[in-house]
Amino acid sequence: MACIPSVTIEQGSLGIEQTFEGLVQQYKNRIYGYICRLTNDSPEAEDLTQEVFIRAYQGMQAFRRDAAVDTWLYRIATNLVIDRFRRQQRAPQWVPVPDDAEDGQGGLPSTSRDADPQAAAQLGELQRQVQRAVYSLPPKLRAVVVLHDMEGLAYEEVAEALGCPLGTVKSRLFNARLLLRRKLEHYMEG
Repeated sequence: MACIPSVTIEQGSLGIEQTFEGLVQQYKNRIYGYICRLTNDSPEAEDLTQEVFIRAYQGMQAFRRDAAVDTWLYRIATNLVIDRFRRQQRAPQWVPVPDDAEDGQGGLPSTSRDADPQAAAQLGELQRQVQRAVYSLPPKLRAVVVLHDMEGLAYEEVAEALGCPLGTVKSRLFNARLLLRRKLEHYMEG
């Protein structure tokens, strides 16, 4: 984010008092991680993350105060990713997020160099299998898993971010977890 205007966000727009730069700093890693997980393209995710905040800045006055700021940003991000895929005629893919993200929310847990080498190797393999399994989900199921299980959004926030009913979110999450359980069954037994 090269040039961020130093604008104070007033009560009438986002319902919080902070600079827009502060808002960007607070949410940029989470939005970037979400977009990365959907696009499998780090440079493209950087571009789209920047576009999310440009759109947010342009739409500050239209922000509904009954929604959470992060939900609003996820909605913008989701729409931008969908638009980009429609233009490119390809499905989103999975990319692990670096574990050194400032907000501490990376992808799956990292392996420690001090850990038992065999356990570290097994954990690394499990991470790859989970990533492959999540990537193999249909895009609608994948988005719900990423937002709820990885980004930690509540069902209601996921519904708002994706623009679908709460029941649909719960159903998609149930179906996604069922598919993931089947795909990872052989790892759960061992």
